[in-house]
Amino acid sequence: MKKDSDMSEKGLTYADAGVDIDKGDRLVDRIKPLVKATRRAGADGSIGGFGGAFDLKAAGFKDPVLISGTDGVGTKLRIAIDTGILNTVGIDLVAMCVNDVLANGAEPLFFLDYFATGHLDTDSATAVISGIAEGCKQSGAALIGGETAEMPGMYEGNDFDLAGFVVGAAERDQMLPRHNEMAAGDVLIGISSSGPHSNGYSLIRKIVELSGLSWEDASPFSEGQTLGQALITPTKLYVKSVLPLIKDGLVTGLAHITGGGLTENTPRMLPKTLVQDIDMSSFPRPAVFKWLQETGNVEEAEMQRAFNCGIGMVLAVKPENMTPVLERLETAGEPSWVIGQLKDA
Repeated sequence: MKKDSDMSEKGLTYADAGVDIDKGDRLVDRIKPLVKATRRAGADGSIGGFGGAFDLKAAGFKDPVLISGTDGVGTKLRIAIDTGILNTVGIDLVAMCVNDVLANGAEPLFFLDYFATGHLDTDSATAVISGIAEGCKQSGAALIGGETAEMPGMYEGNDFDLAGFVVGAAERDQMLPRHNEMAAGDVLIGISSSGPHSNGYSLIRKIVELSGLSWEDASPFSEGQTLGQALITPTKLYVKSVLPLIKDGLVTGLAHITGGGLTENTPRMLPKTLVQDIDMSSFPRPAVFKWLQETGNVEEAEMQRAFNCGIGMVLAVKPENMTPVLERLETAGEPSWVIGQLKDA
């Protein structure tokens, strides 16, 4: 019987099925310098083996508790893909994981990523992973490994997805929250966000659709940027400004303000005997949220549930520590405000 194609004559390869192993190998070679740049005590920053190791003793811990977290970027990825701005969503990925473990008092130690796509484009993947490496550098975490999966038939066109995994550690006596130290009258301090961070983007995309604007149009709320550039602003990392406060015992609780906003995330750090009393007028609301609310005709209660509204992290502190905490945040370049207090439930 005659063969019906040259492909049959030479034998099928993995590349014929849509998976290019050689391209994956080239990607690993390209990202090795990015990974090496995230080295820190306890990790050598190497990549390419079957797993990554971390030495807690070399990192200086005496009685550590490991705290882990995992997250993604959500539908903010859709904007990144559609605009071609791929070098910052990796920062979002790291921030969403790292800020969560920070809320438990943990210092981020190492990070792993999962990048999945239907067709591996080396330049695009390198741009994404460069953002992951940058996020790791900003948070002091070592990028010690990850997985790049090329899965034809699972993703359309240039689509891809990201997931991240972080492991941090805290000395046992510095873990947060410390419910036994919290009391009515304690102060809540809010630190500014950089924008919507990585939450509420399905609603954001719907509002943009209703506005009739494209990603390339001038941003109506951020001068000198396109709408796409403004909305792709990466999530802020709080490790370098907040971790020293934790280690010095100045914070009794932290809330990372993600999906659910201030109203649903702040209670996550509190004992059942206390509630938060937050004054939403005590801090400035960034222009992006004003535009989203007006353009989408979004009710205030929904705004507070869907978005951080300008506060990315909330700190619970004793009244006597309020001034030193605010002063140290100002020195660290973090805009922050007293936004409320704790009350008996």
